[in-house]
Amino acid sequence: MRRAVITGIGAVTPVGHGANGLWAGVLANQSAVKAIDRFDASPFPSRIAAQIDDFVPGDHLDARRARRLDRFSQLTVAAARMAVEHAGLPMPDGRADRTGIWIGSALGGVAFGEEQHANYLAHGSRGVAPTLATAVFGGAGASNVAIDLGIHGPAVGNANSCASGAVAIGQALHAIRDGSVDVALAGGAEAPLAPLTLGAFAMIRVLSSRNDDPATASRPFDAGRDGFVMSEAACVLVLEEAEAAERRGATILGEVAGYGASTDAYHLTAPLPSGEAAALAIRSALADAQLEPETIGYVNAHASSTQLNELAEAKALHLALGSGAAQVPVSGTKGLYGHPLGASGALEAAITAMALDRGLLPGTCNLEVLDERCELNVLREPCATRPEAALSTSFGFGGMNAALVLRSAEAI
Repeated sequence: MRRAVITGIGAVTPVGHGANGLWAGVLANQSAVKAIDRFDASPFPSRIAAQIDDFVPGDHLDARRARRLDRFSQLTVAAARMAVEHAGLPMPDGRADRTGIWIGSALGGVAFGEEQHANYLAHGSRGVAPTLATAVFGGAGASNVAIDLGIHGPAVGNANSCASGAVAIGQALHAIRDGSVDVALAGGAEAPLAPLTLGAFAMIRVLSSRNDDPATASRPFDAGRDGFVMSEAACVLVLEEAEAAERRGATILGEVAGYGASTDAYHLTAPLPSGEAAALAIRSALADAQLEPETIGYVNAHASSTQLNELAEAKALHLALGSGAAQVPVSGTKGLYGHPLGASGALEAAITAMALDRGLLPGTCNLEVLDERCELNVLREPCATRPEAALSTSFGFGGMNAALVLRSAEAI
């Protein structure tokens, strides 16, 4: 069976850029959440977010291209460029037709659409950017990466809510496995920080209202968690067919060994309380990787910092991993960078890959009092160990569940 290995990571996040910048942000273990200053958030019960304040499009794109792309596509293309550079993979090259792109995003260019709607109300159709139509369709991120890097294989955008990034990586894995492509750029991107978008999530009461102390608002697995904190990010992984990567002398960071997906078929915003459908996704990923549950030595949990999510996820882990689930080290890294929706699965897969590669499991920022109902071994501080395999979970609105199994380079 053809295997898919990770040879490059590109990231634009509130805690750091590029593979090394992201890892430095993880090790710093300090939250990037703060009061929103891009727009007036005073009408909303949640007025905090994890913004990327040091992203300059012109540092990654030529001036004309930067002007034509909305923030969602800017972040996506920048992360893809970083990933390709990190992998030492020239683009375009002789394999352009054997390279594919899979990018997930819950909302895509919706924030740009919101901005342009305001322009329309103020100035009529003449005030609307001519790029609006090409910015808000679901495949904009993947298409712009293809144009930027000269890639001719499949370019696929998915909108599987907060599972989108993980779904993209899973789809890329199977495309490499079945021989459709030899190289894949896979990940997720999200740029949702706009008034109406934030307000829509606030209306359904899923956001934290810890406005007086933003840095502690995102608190995975903590007994006092009160909702997630919206954020923006983009993360792209370079996956290559293992033998081809070895032939070119690539540095292999790890392997995406398995992927599983399922649907709760229960509720659009609340997870299935029993965790049974989420457990199905985890079991499917383990079967896809041809690994037993006992092999999993680390879990990077979805852990969005909502009361219902962590309880359902904990049940899923116990159902899927069996009697040893309570001993497996678990961390929720959204305490650092909030919840970047569809980008989160890709971002957390990247963190998991680097944890396996560097032999250091992340802690869980802002975890003060563990919710004992979860019955999990949640790490407060980083832990120096290098397990053979790890699990990264992603669960989203609509009951969409995705799980990825990663193996360390040493275990391949």
